[in-house]
Amino acid sequence: MSYYGTLILRERLARSWSQAGLCKNICTVSYLSKIETGKAEPSDEVLRSLLERLGLHTDPDLEAESARCAEEAYELLFTGRFTELAAALPDASDERWRATAAWTDILLMRQLCQSGGALDAGLEACMNERQLAMQRVLQGRKAEALALLPNAFCHWSFGASDYEAGRYADALEHLQTAYDLAAREGAAKLMLYCRLYIGSCYCNRRDTERMLAHYAAAKRLAIALDDTDSLKVIGYNTAAAQMEHGQFAEAYAYFSSLSEPDALALHKLAICCERTGRREEALAALDRAESAEAGFSDPALARCMLDVVRFRLEHADYLRREEYGALLLDCFERCRAELPQGFAEFHLPRVIEWYAAARQYKKVCELMAYFPEIKP
Repeated sequence: MSYYGTLILRERLARSWSQAGLCKNICTVSYLSKIETGKAEPSDEVLRSLLERLGLHTDPDLEAESARCAEEAYELLFTGRFTELAAALPDASDERWRATAAWTDILLMRQLCQSGGALDAGLEACMNERQLAMQRVLQGRKAEALALLPNAFCHWSFGASDYEAGRYADALEHLQTAYDLAAREGAAKLMLYCRLYIGSCYCNRRDTERMLAHYAAAKRLAIALDDTDSLKVIGYNTAAAQMEHGQFAEAYAYFSSLSEPDALALHKLAICCERTGRREEALAALDRAESAEAGFSDPALARCMLDVVRFRLEHADYLRREEYGALLLDCFERCRAELPQGFAEFHLPRVIEWYAAARQYKKVCELMAYFPEIKP
């Protein structure tokens, strides 16, 4: 089925027009019916006339410009240059190319940039293989997407989503494949992002040696690409891993050196101060975090995480206080429900500490079974 046939059908139905009303003095009803069902390709003259009656416009120059924009967008997407891609796409209110065949590509690019949902399934009948692969990525239909387009981007996309869901073995498989394909394709940015995610997978699996090896490779790529944001991520994740291994003094050195820490970094600084005997500095960090621009999409959850630390600082007997347990468990469950699994894993040792203090050993065993790679 052609894009134009689908477009004309959808636009006509959206206006509640009959076929006879749309095609009057342009073509026969039977010809329009064949166009809408993909059984006939309209001539240029008929196509232009039908589109103009619908308030749409296309011409060879517009088609060429739209196609060029789409190809440039795919090049940026498939090589991991996501920031450039977002800037290259036309504004959402700009519908100059709505009646061109590449409009579906542009819509898909927008959704991928925004981590949005899939396009209307009604468009799938007129999608080509590449477009349909992107639709399947947006839908999370892994096997179908990779069967259609097993390239570096698709593997990276599913590797990243597996990582966020805590499926580290699956994530590593996709990310390593994506890295190898990106290296063959010369997609240096995508290589960097793969290394970052691979390092983070090993971080969450408590495999420090492999984490550091992959972060070191990612750091070299980031320096070569002058990617300061990725360098910050590497420094932050390394310090967070040090905290998870009880190396609070080392992590404190990093978090206390940040010139403009966000709420999440200040949260970790407060914990480092708490664990190294810097109580007043910890409280000051929490105060700053509460007034800082939030590092979370949900400020209420950020405040909950800060309140857990503050409670421990203000109550030496926190393990004997039911209100602490309620606050901690609420924070933990919200992290599990709303954030990537790594956030819940970060709080897991404190939850196990609480359950152990309350002699709820069954709960400890259940958590350890759910998080088998985490050692308290």
